[in-house]
Amino acid sequence: MTDALDARVLVIDDHPLFRKGVADLLDMEPALWLVGEAADGARGLELARTLAPDLILLDLNMKGLDGIETLRRLRADEALDARIVMLTVSDLEADVVAALRTGADGYLLKDTEPEDMLALLRDAMHGRLVISPQLTELIARALREAPAEPLHPDEAGLTPREREILSLIARGYSNKLIARDLYVAVGTVKVHVKHLLKKLGLRTRVEAAVWVVNAGDGAR
Repeated sequence: MTDALDARVLVIDDHPLFRKGVADLLDMEPALWLVGEAADGARGLELARTLAPDLILLDLNMKGLDGIETLRRLRADEALDARIVMLTVSDLEADVVAALRTGADGYLLKDTEPEDMLALLRDAMHGRLVISPQLTELIARALREAPAEPLHPDEAGLTPREREILSLIARGYSNKLIARDLYVAVGTVKVHVKHLLKKLGLRTRVEAAVWVVNAGDGAR
């Protein structure tokens, strides 16, 4: 990806009419261009590996490989570094929390107004976590009820480099942007992220970003 607003998009959704709607929506935004469509998770994984998109729009409830398992496999693939946004009809707390904990970069409802949807997708490509506004209270409640606070960086023994990367994650940087900023390989960044999450007792970079923001400067 050469520009934060020049994104190749892959859509994974088992409803043909909805995929057509997304294609029409993306036609309204020159900087977001559709490079592939998949009707199921398995095909979506194949296309993601072949096309190397910058942004993946992923449905939650699909036959066969569902959205969460597809997301888990996408995140496990070392060669992929796409932003992944769930695009679904489900506003259930369990689904939202599961998606974010599995590594989604956003969770948007399908009934979002087209102009708002495009604005949120642009935000996603700027490295921001994007959530449909009507879900914010739900997420806040889930965070309040979350178990055990993660370790503070001082207690976790983060290295200076890991602290630096944690700070960039909190600012919404993708692995590619972090690598470019620090003049290191993307693979190196991925290893650091994996280690710092383990040390802090967190599962995803989204949890890390939210935690750092809530903890304030002392966590950086």
